[in-house]
Amino acid sequence: MLSENRYNIKLLLPTFSPWEPGKSADRQVAVLMSGGVDSSVTAHLLKSTGWDVLGITMKIPVACDTGRRGCCGADAAFVCNELGMPHYFVDVTEAFNDVIIQPFRSAYSHGQTPNPCVDCNTFLKFSLVWDRLQEEFGITQLATGHYAKVIHDGQSVYLRRARDRDKDQSYFLYGIPGHRLPGLILPLGDLTKQQVRAMASEQRLSVADKAESMELCFAGEQDYRLALENDATNHPGDMTDMQGKKIGEHKGIANYTLGQRRGLGFAGGQPLYVGRIDAVANTVALGTREEVSTRVVRAACLNTLAPERLVSDARLFGKIRSYGDPRPCRLTDLTPDGMTVEFDQVQFAPCPGQRLVLYDESDNIVAGGVIQ
Repeated sequence: MLSENRYNIKLLLPTFSPWEPGKSADRQVAVLMSGGVDSSVTAHLLKSTGWDVLGITMKIPVACDTGRRGCCGADAAFVCNELGMPHYFVDVTEAFNDVIIQPFRSAYSHGQTPNPCVDCNTFLKFSLVWDRLQEEFGITQLATGHYAKVIHDGQSVYLRRARDRDKDQSYFLYGIPGHRLPGLILPLGDLTKQQVRAMASEQRLSVADKAESMELCFAGEQDYRLALENDATNHPGDMTDMQGKKIGEHKGIANYTLGQRRGLGFAGGQPLYVGRIDAVANTVALGTREEVSTRVVRAACLNTLAPERLVSDARLFGKIRSYGDPRPCRLTDLTPDGMTVEFDQVQFAPCPGQRLVLYDESDNIVAGGVIQ
Protein backbone atom coordinates (compact mmCIF):
# COMPACT_ATOMS: atom_id res chain seq x y z
CA MET A 1 0.00 0.00 0.00
CA LEU A 2 1.24 3.48 -0.82
CA SER A 3 2.05 5.59 2.20
CA GLU A 4 2.69 9.32 2.15
CA ASN A 5 4.86 8.98 5.27
CA ARG A 6 7.07 6.43 3.53
CA TYR A 7 7.84 8.92 0.78
CA ASN A 8 8.32 12.00 2.96
CA ILE A 9 5.83 14.14 1.02
CA LYS A 10 6.47 17.68 2.19
CA LEU A 11 4.12 20.62 2.07
CA LEU A 12 6.25 23.73 1.64
CA LEU A 13 5.53 27.20 2.97
CA PRO A 14 2.85 29.25 1.16
CA THR A 15 4.22 30.97 -1.93
CA PHE A 16 2.46 34.26 -1.20
CA SER A 17 -0.39 34.15 1.33
CA PRO A 18 -1.50 31.23 3.54
CA TRP A 19 -4.69 29.21 3.20
CA GLU A 20 -7.42 30.93 5.21
CA PRO A 21 -10.77 29.58 3.97
CA GLY A 22 -13.92 31.53 4.65
CA LYS A 23 -16.45 29.01 3.39
CA SER A 24 -17.66 25.66 4.71
CA ALA A 25 -15.73 22.48 3.92
CA ASP A 26 -18.10 21.49 1.11
CA ARG A 27 -17.10 24.66 -0.78
CA GLN A 28 -13.37 24.20 -0.40
CA VAL A 29 -11.29 22.70 -3.20
CA ALA A 30 -7.63 22.19 -4.03
CA VAL A 31 -6.62 22.61 -7.68
CA LEU A 32 -3.56 20.77 -8.97
CA MET A 33 -1.80 23.39 -11.09
CA SER A 34 0.97 22.73 -13.59
CA GLY A 35 1.38 26.33 -14.73
CA GLY A 36 -0.49 25.68 -17.97
CA VAL A 37 -3.62 27.32 -19.32
CA ASP A 38 -5.98 24.42 -18.52
CA SER A 39 -5.33 24.23 -14.77
CA SER A 40 -5.20 28.03 -14.56
CA VAL A 41 -8.67 28.39 -16.11
CA THR A 42 -9.89 25.58 -13.86
CA ALA A 43 -8.85 27.63 -10.81
CA HIS A 44 -10.48 30.76 -12.25
CA LEU A 45 -13.78 28.98 -12.97
CA LEU A 46 -14.01 27.55 -9.47
CA LYS A 47 -13.13 30.81 -7.76
CA SER A 48 -15.58 32.78 -9.89
CA THR A 49 -18.40 30.40 -8.95
CA GLY A 50 -17.95 30.82 -5.23
CA TRP A 51 -15.42 28.20 -4.18
CA ASP A 52 -12.57 28.71 -1.74
CA VAL A 53 -9.70 27.61 -3.98
CA LEU A 54 -6.23 26.47 -3.00
CA GLY A 55 -3.58 26.13 -5.73
CA ILE A 56 -1.18 23.19 -5.40
CA THR A 57 1.86 22.43 -7.56
CA MET A 58 3.89 19.24 -7.28
CA LYS A 59 7.65 19.71 -7.02
CA ILE A 60 9.10 16.84 -9.02
CA PRO A 61 12.61 15.74 -10.05
CA VAL A 62 14.06 15.87 -13.54
CA ALA A 63 15.38 12.43 -14.43
CA CYS A 64 18.05 13.56 -16.87
CA ASP A 65 20.55 16.35 -17.40
CA THR A 66 18.63 18.67 -19.70
CA GLY A 67 19.37 21.98 -18.04
CA ARG A 68 15.62 22.63 -17.93
CA ARG A 69 13.23 22.52 -14.99
CA GLY A 70 10.74 19.70 -14.73
CA CYS A 71 7.66 21.74 -13.88
CA CYS A 72 6.20 25.19 -14.36
CA GLY A 73 5.72 25.97 -10.68
CA ALA A 74 6.59 29.63 -10.99
CA ASP A 75 3.84 30.14 -13.59
CA ALA A 76 1.30 28.39 -11.37
CA ALA A 77 2.28 30.50 -8.37
CA PHE A 78 1.97 33.76 -10.28
CA VAL A 79 -1.42 32.78 -11.73
CA CYS A 80 -2.68 32.10 -8.21
CA ASN A 81 -1.44 35.51 -7.17
CA GLU A 82 -3.23 37.07 -10.15
CA LEU A 83 -6.44 35.33 -9.11
CA GLY A 84 -6.07 36.32 -5.46
CA MET A 85 -5.81 32.79 -4.10
CA PRO A 86 -3.17 30.99 -2.02
CA HIS A 87 -0.61 28.64 -3.55
CA TYR A 88 1.61 25.95 -2.10
CA PHE A 89 4.25 23.58 -3.46
CA VAL A 90 4.17 19.96 -2.35
CA ASP A 91 7.52 18.18 -2.66
CA VAL A 92 6.96 14.67 -4.06
CA THR A 93 10.56 14.07 -5.16
CA GLU A 94 11.06 10.78 -3.33
CA ALA A 95 7.70 9.36 -4.33
CA PHE A 96 8.09 10.47 -7.95
CA ASN A 97 11.45 8.73 -8.25
CA ASP A 98 10.15 5.51 -6.71
CA VAL A 99 6.62 5.34 -8.12
CA ILE A 100 7.04 6.95 -11.56
CA ILE A 101 10.64 7.18 -12.80
CA GLN A 102 12.00 3.81 -11.69
CA PRO A 103 8.98 1.81 -12.99
CA PHE A 104 9.23 3.82 -16.23
CA ARG A 105 12.85 2.77 -16.66
CA SER A 106 12.13 -0.79 -15.63
CA ALA A 107 9.30 -1.11 -18.16
CA TYR A 108 11.52 -0.06 -21.06
CA SER A 109 14.27 -2.40 -19.93
CA HIS A 110 11.71 -5.22 -20.16
CA GLY A 111 10.55 -4.24 -23.65
CA GLN A 112 7.31 -2.62 -22.50
CA THR A 113 5.82 0.79 -23.26
CA PRO A 114 4.78 2.41 -19.97
CA ASN A 115 2.32 5.24 -19.42
CA PRO A 116 3.81 7.38 -16.64
CA CYS A 117 1.04 9.99 -16.92
CA VAL A 118 -1.53 7.38 -15.89
CA ASP A 119 0.70 6.27 -13.02
CA CYS A 120 1.20 9.87 -11.88
CA ASN A 121 -2.56 10.44 -11.74
CA THR A 122 -3.27 7.10 -10.07
CA PHE A 123 -0.52 6.82 -7.49
CA LEU A 124 0.49 10.43 -6.84
CA LYS A 125 -2.21 12.99 -7.59
CA PHE A 126 -5.26 10.93 -6.63
CA SER A 127 -3.61 9.02 -3.81
CA LEU A 128 -0.53 10.32 -2.00
CA VAL A 129 -0.96 14.04 -2.74
CA TRP A 130 -4.71 14.03 -2.12
CA ASP A 131 -4.17 12.22 1.18
CA ARG A 132 -1.57 14.78 2.22
CA LEU A 133 -3.85 17.72 1.37
CA GLN A 134 -6.75 16.22 3.28
CA GLU A 135 -4.50 15.62 6.28
CA GLU A 136 -3.06 19.15 6.24
CA PHE A 137 -6.06 21.25 5.21
CA GLY A 138 -9.07 19.00 5.69
CA ILE A 139 -9.88 19.42 1.99
CA THR A 140 -11.81 16.46 0.55
CA GLN A 141 -12.36 17.81 -2.97
CA LEU A 142 -9.72 18.00 -5.68
CA ALA A 143 -9.87 19.61 -9.13
CA THR A 144 -7.64 19.31 -12.19
CA GLY A 145 -7.58 20.79 -15.68
CA HIS A 146 -8.16 17.47 -17.43
CA TYR A 147 -10.73 17.25 -20.20
CA ALA A 148 -13.19 14.69 -18.81
CA LYS A 149 -16.43 14.65 -16.81
CA VAL A 150 -17.55 13.41 -13.42
CA ILE A 151 -21.23 12.46 -13.61
CA HIS A 152 -23.37 12.14 -10.47
CA ASP A 153 -26.36 9.92 -11.24
CA GLY A 154 -28.38 9.19 -8.13
CA GLN A 155 -26.22 7.09 -5.83
CA SER A 156 -23.69 6.38 -8.58
CA VAL A 157 -20.76 8.48 -9.78
CA TYR A 158 -19.15 7.93 -13.19
CA LEU A 159 -16.06 9.15 -15.01
CA ARG A 160 -17.08 10.09 -18.56
CA ARG A 161 -15.39 11.22 -21.75
CA ALA A 162 -15.17 14.97 -22.40
CA ARG A 163 -17.45 16.81 -24.78
CA ASP A 164 -14.42 17.75 -26.89
CA ARG A 165 -13.49 14.30 -28.20
CA ASP A 166 -10.18 15.53 -29.63
CA LYS A 167 -9.08 16.70 -26.18
CA ASP A 168 -10.66 13.95 -24.07
CA GLN A 169 -8.26 12.76 -21.33
CA SER A 170 -10.48 10.30 -19.48
CA TYR A 171 -8.14 7.47 -20.57
CA PHE A 172 -5.42 8.92 -18.32
CA LEU A 173 -7.74 9.15 -15.31
CA TYR A 174 -9.24 5.65 -15.19
CA GLY A 175 -6.97 4.63 -12.29
CA ILE A 176 -8.53 6.97 -9.72
CA PRO A 177 -9.60 5.02 -6.61
CA GLY A 178 -13.36 4.57 -6.67
CA HIS A 179 -13.86 6.18 -3.26
CA ARG A 180 -12.13 9.34 -4.51
CA LEU A 181 -14.27 9.82 -7.61
CA PRO A 182 -17.15 11.67 -5.85
CA GLY A 183 -14.69 14.33 -4.68
CA LEU A 184 -13.07 14.90 -8.08
CA ILE A 185 -14.06 18.10 -9.92
CA LEU A 186 -13.33 18.55 -13.63
CA PRO A 187 -14.63 21.97 -14.78
CA LEU A 188 -13.34 21.67 -18.36
CA GLY A 189 -15.36 18.59 -19.33
CA ASP A 190 -17.90 20.54 -21.40
CA LEU A 191 -15.44 23.05 -22.89
CA THR A 192 -13.18 23.08 -25.92
CA LYS A 193 -9.55 24.11 -25.88
CA GLN A 194 -10.45 27.21 -27.88
CA GLN A 195 -13.00 28.24 -25.25
CA VAL A 196 -10.49 27.69 -22.47
CA ARG A 197 -7.87 29.85 -24.17
CA ALA A 198 -10.48 32.54 -24.78
CA MET A 199 -11.35 32.56 -21.07
CA ALA A 200 -7.68 32.86 -20.15
CA SER A 201 -7.32 35.83 -22.50
CA GLU A 202 -10.46 37.50 -21.15
CA GLN A 203 -9.08 37.22 -17.63
CA ARG A 204 -5.67 38.41 -18.86
CA LEU A 205 -3.96 35.45 -17.28
CA SER A 206 -0.22 35.48 -17.88
CA VAL A 207 -0.33 31.92 -19.28
CA ALA A 208 -3.12 32.56 -21.82
CA ASP A 209 -0.84 32.05 -24.83
CA LYS A 210 1.45 29.46 -23.28
CA ALA A 211 2.20 26.48 -25.53
CA GLU A 212 0.97 23.03 -24.53
CA SER A 213 3.36 20.58 -22.93
CA MET A 214 3.79 17.59 -25.25
CA GLU A 215 6.68 15.63 -23.70
CA LEU A 216 7.35 14.05 -20.33
CA CYS A 217 7.68 16.55 -17.50
CA PHE A 218 10.45 14.57 -15.80
CA ALA A 219 12.44 14.43 -19.04
CA GLY A 220 12.61 18.22 -19.08
CA GLU A 221 10.00 18.34 -21.89
CA GLN A 222 12.47 16.59 -24.18
CA ASP A 223 12.84 13.08 -25.66
CA TYR A 224 11.76 10.39 -23.18
CA ARG A 225 14.91 8.39 -23.94
CA LEU A 226 16.93 10.99 -22.05
CA ALA A 227 15.27 9.78 -18.84
CA LEU A 228 16.25 6.15 -19.37
CA GLU A 229 19.29 4.38 -17.96
CA ASN A 230 21.11 3.85 -21.22
CA ASP A 231 23.34 1.02 -20.01
CA ALA A 232 20.26 -1.14 -19.44
CA THR A 233 18.36 -0.38 -22.64
CA ASN A 234 20.78 0.64 -25.38
CA HIS A 235 22.70 -2.54 -26.12
CA PRO A 236 22.49 -3.38 -29.85
CA GLY A 237 20.99 -6.74 -30.72
CA ASP A 238 19.37 -8.81 -33.44
CA MET A 239 16.45 -7.50 -35.46
CA THR A 240 14.30 -10.37 -36.73
CA ASP A 241 11.13 -11.07 -38.65
CA MET A 242 8.09 -12.34 -36.74
CA GLN A 243 9.27 -15.94 -37.29
CA GLY A 244 12.58 -15.25 -35.56
CA LYS A 245 14.86 -15.04 -38.60
CA LYS A 246 17.58 -12.39 -38.28
CA ILE A 247 17.18 -9.56 -40.79
CA GLY A 248 19.37 -6.84 -39.27
CA GLU A 249 20.54 -5.21 -36.04
CA HIS A 250 18.68 -2.87 -33.69
CA LYS A 251 20.16 0.04 -31.73
CA GLY A 252 18.84 -0.93 -28.28
CA ILE A 253 15.31 -1.84 -27.24
CA ALA A 254 14.68 1.57 -25.62
CA ASN A 255 14.57 3.05 -29.10
CA TYR A 256 11.54 0.99 -30.15
CA THR A 257 7.90 0.54 -29.27
CA LEU A 258 5.26 -1.79 -30.68
CA GLY A 259 3.69 -0.45 -33.85
CA GLN A 260 6.65 1.81 -34.66
CA ARG A 261 7.40 2.19 -38.35
CA ARG A 262 9.80 5.12 -38.68
CA GLY A 263 13.42 5.06 -37.59
CA LEU A 264 13.74 1.28 -37.74
CA GLY A 265 16.97 1.31 -39.72
CA PHE A 266 15.70 -1.48 -41.98
CA ALA A 267 14.05 -1.40 -45.40
CA GLY A 268 12.09 -4.53 -46.19
CA GLY A 269 10.47 -3.61 -49.47
CA GLN A 270 7.07 -3.27 -47.77
CA PRO A 271 5.76 -1.39 -44.72
CA LEU A 272 7.07 -3.09 -41.57
CA TYR A 273 6.34 -2.35 -37.94
CA VAL A 274 7.76 -3.36 -34.59
CA GLY A 275 5.70 -6.39 -33.61
CA ARG A 276 7.57 -7.88 -30.66
CA ILE A 277 10.31 -6.81 -28.24
CA ASP A 278 12.10 -9.53 -26.28
CA ALA A 279 14.16 -7.95 -23.53
CA VAL A 280 15.68 -11.25 -22.38
CA ALA A 281 16.93 -12.18 -25.85
CA ASN A 282 17.53 -8.49 -26.67
CA THR A 283 15.72 -8.81 -29.98
CA VAL A 284 13.26 -6.63 -31.89
CA ALA A 285 10.93 -8.35 -34.37
CA LEU A 286 9.38 -6.62 -37.37
CA GLY A 287 6.21 -7.64 -39.14
CA THR A 288 3.51 -6.51 -41.52
CA ARG A 289 0.51 -4.58 -40.24
CA GLU A 290 -1.49 -7.80 -40.27
CA GLU A 291 1.17 -9.65 -38.28
CA VAL A 292 1.31 -7.03 -35.51
CA SER A 293 -2.48 -6.65 -35.17
CA THR A 294 -4.90 -8.69 -33.07
CA ARG A 295 -8.51 -8.77 -31.92
CA VAL A 296 -7.76 -10.20 -28.48
CA VAL A 297 -6.22 -8.03 -25.74
CA ARG A 298 -5.60 -8.97 -22.11
CA ALA A 299 -5.01 -6.58 -19.22
CA ALA A 300 -4.06 -7.00 -15.57
CA CYS A 301 -3.85 -4.76 -12.49
CA LEU A 302 -7.46 -3.68 -12.95
CA ASN A 303 -9.19 -0.62 -11.57
CA THR A 304 -12.98 -0.86 -11.79
CA LEU A 305 -15.20 2.22 -11.63
CA ALA A 306 -18.52 0.70 -12.76
CA PRO A 307 -18.49 -2.87 -11.40
CA GLU A 308 -22.11 -3.48 -12.36
CA ARG A 309 -21.09 -3.27 -16.03
CA LEU A 310 -17.96 -5.41 -15.76
CA VAL A 311 -19.51 -8.85 -16.26
CA SER A 312 -18.52 -11.72 -18.52
CA ASP A 313 -19.75 -11.46 -22.10
CA ALA A 314 -20.64 -7.76 -21.68
CA ARG A 315 -20.62 -5.64 -24.82
CA LEU A 316 -18.37 -2.63 -24.20
CA PHE A 317 -16.05 -0.22 -26.02
CA GLY A 318 -12.30 -0.39 -25.56
CA LYS A 319 -9.29 1.84 -26.10
CA ILE A 320 -5.73 0.52 -26.20
CA ARG A 321 -4.09 3.94 -26.53
CA SER A 322 -5.02 7.45 -25.50
CA TYR A 323 -6.07 8.79 -28.91
CA GLY A 324 -8.99 7.67 -31.08
CA ASP A 325 -12.50 6.56 -30.20
CA PRO A 326 -13.32 3.47 -28.13
CA ARG A 327 -14.00 0.43 -30.34
CA PRO A 328 -16.71 -2.22 -29.88
CA CYS A 329 -15.55 -5.30 -28.00
CA ARG A 330 -16.79 -8.18 -25.84
CA LEU A 331 -15.50 -9.09 -22.39
CA THR A 332 -14.57 -12.74 -22.87
CA ASP A 333 -12.79 -13.46 -19.60
CA LEU A 334 -12.77 -11.86 -16.16
CA THR A 335 -10.74 -13.07 -13.20
CA PRO A 336 -9.33 -11.46 -10.05
CA ASP A 337 -6.03 -11.25 -11.96
CA GLY A 338 -7.26 -9.51 -15.10
CA MET A 339 -9.61 -9.34 -18.04
CA THR A 340 -9.62 -10.30 -21.70
CA VAL A 341 -11.60 -8.62 -24.46
CA GLU A 342 -12.19 -9.51 -28.08
CA PHE A 343 -12.63 -6.53 -30.37
CA ASP A 344 -15.03 -6.68 -33.30
CA GLN A 345 -12.19 -5.56 -35.55
CA VAL A 346 -8.45 -6.12 -35.33
CA GLN A 347 -6.51 -3.59 -33.27
CA PHE A 348 -3.12 -2.38 -34.39
CA ALA A 349 -0.17 -3.27 -32.16
CA PRO A 350 -1.44 -3.34 -28.56
CA CYS A 351 1.57 -2.38 -26.44
CA PRO A 352 2.38 -4.26 -23.22
CA GLY A 353 2.61 -1.63 -20.49
CA GLN A 354 0.03 0.65 -22.06
CA ARG A 355 -3.59 0.60 -20.90
CA LEU A 356 -6.79 -1.07 -21.98
CA VAL A 357 -9.68 1.15 -20.87
CA LEU A 358 -13.29 0.04 -21.28
CA TYR A 359 -16.30 2.34 -21.68
CA ASP A 360 -20.05 1.73 -21.74
CA GLU A 361 -22.52 3.05 -24.33
CA SER A 362 -22.81 6.34 -22.40
CA ASP A 363 -19.05 6.98 -22.58
CA ASN A 364 -18.59 6.18 -18.88
CA ILE A 365 -15.42 4.33 -17.89
CA VAL A 366 -16.18 0.82 -16.68
CA ALA A 367 -12.65 -0.39 -15.92
CA GLY A 368 -9.07 -0.30 -17.09
CA GLY A 369 -5.84 -2.22 -16.71
CA VAL A 370 -2.29 -2.72 -17.92
CA ILE A 371 -1.98 -4.49 -21.27
CA GLN A 372 -0.05 -7.76 -20.98
